[in-house]
Amino acid sequence: MRLVKRSLGFIYDTAITYPAPASLNYNYNFGIYALVVLGLQIITGIFLVMFYCSNASLAFLSVEHLMRDVPYGWFIRYLHANGASFFFIVVYFHLLRGLYYGSYNYPRRALWCSGVVILLLMIITSFLGYVLPWGQMSYWAATVITNLASTVPFFGQKIVNWLWSGFSVDNPTLTKFFSLHYILPFIILALVLLHLALLHQAGSTTPSGWKKNIDEIPFHPYYTIKDFFSVIIFIAIIIFFVSFIPNSLGHPDNYIPANPDQTPDHIVPEWYFLPFYAILRSIPNKLLGVIALIASIIFLLILPFLDRPITRSAIYKPFIAKLNVLFIADCFVLGYIGQSPLEEPFLFLGYLSTFLYFAYFFAFIIVNRLDHFFIKAVRNIV
Repeated sequence: MRLVKRSLGFIYDTAITYPAPASLNYNYNFGIYALVVLGLQIITGIFLVMFYCSNASLAFLSVEHLMRDVPYGWFIRYLHANGASFFFIVVYFHLLRGLYYGSYNYPRRALWCSGVVILLLMIITSFLGYVLPWGQMSYWAATVITNLASTVPFFGQKIVNWLWSGFSVDNPTLTKFFSLHYILPFIILALVLLHLALLHQAGSTTPSGWKKNIDEIPFHPYYTIKDFFSVIIFIAIIIFFVSFIPNSLGHPDNYIPANPDQTPDHIVPEWYFLPFYAILRSIPNKLLGVIALIASIIFLLILPFLDRPITRSAIYKPFIAKLNVLFIADCFVLGYIGQSPLEEPFLFLGYLSTFLYFAYFFAFIIVNRLDHFFIKAVRNIV
C-alpha cells in the first residue's frame, strides 16, 4: 500500500505540481517523446514474444508467420522495428539539446550521466533485437560485432565464445540474445524513472542556461497541454512511417534467411549505429578501433566533469553554437561513411570525420575554458 501511495505521489509530483521554468520551448519535449516510444516498445515487444521462436531454424519463419498470418501482426512488428529508430532519433535530439543549452553542468551531472547510461543500454538492446529476425544482415552483424571482444588481451577469445555460447553464432547465441533483449528494456525503464527523480532533485534548465529559475509555473496544465498536443503529432508521424514506408529505415538483406556460408558484399548495421560503426572502421588497428568506439561514448559521459562554463547556454556563445552545428554535420557524414564501401574517397573521409568527432570535444572544452577566463578577467576589471 505504501509503495502504491509513493508511486502515485511520484506521478503527481512529476506530472502535476512539478515547478517548471516558464521559458521552456518545444526543444524540451524530446524527453516525453522518448518515454512514449519506450512504452510503445515494451508493449509491442510483449506482443511479439507471443509469436517469436528463439530457434535458429525457426526464428526467421516465426517472424514471417507473424507478418503474413497473424491479424495485424505486420503492424505490430513494423511498429516495434520503426519504434527503435524513432527512439534513437528523439534521444539523439534530447542529447544535442542538452549540449546546446548546457544541461550537463552542475547540479545536473548525475542526471546527464544517467542519460548517457540509458543511451548505452539502448545501443546494446537494439543490437540484440536486430539479431532476432535471423536474417542475413542480422546474422553477419552479430558475427562481426561479437568478434570485437577478441581484441581484449588474454581473454578476448574466451569472451567471444561466452557471447556465442559456443564456437560460432548459432542457436545458443540467439537464445541468449533473445533473453537479454527481453530483460533490458525493463532495466532501461527503471533507469528512466531514476532519470526523472534526478531531474526533480536538480530541476529543469532553461534556454538561457540560468542556474536558478526565477519564474516557475506548475507543470499542469501549462506543459501537459503542450506535451499532449506534440505527442499526438509525434505518434501520427510514427503511424505514417509504419503504414506507408515501413522498410525505409531497414536493410533489404534482412528479408533473406541467415546463411552462414554466404557473406554479404557489404555488412551494414542499422542506421543509428552507423556513426559509431564508421569510427570503428576508420581506424586500421582493430584494438584501437574498439578503443575509439568506446571512447566516443565515454567522452559524453565525462563531459560534465571536464567542462565548467560560467555561461551555460550556447545562445550567448555564437562560436559554440556554430561548433555544435559542425558536430551534427560531422555525425551525418560519419553515418554516410558507415554505410559506404571501404574504398577511397570514403576511407579518407572516415579518417577526417573521426578526427573531427573527437576534436569537437576538445574544442568545446577549450572554448568554454577561454570563456570562463575572459569573464573572470572582465569581472576583475569592473
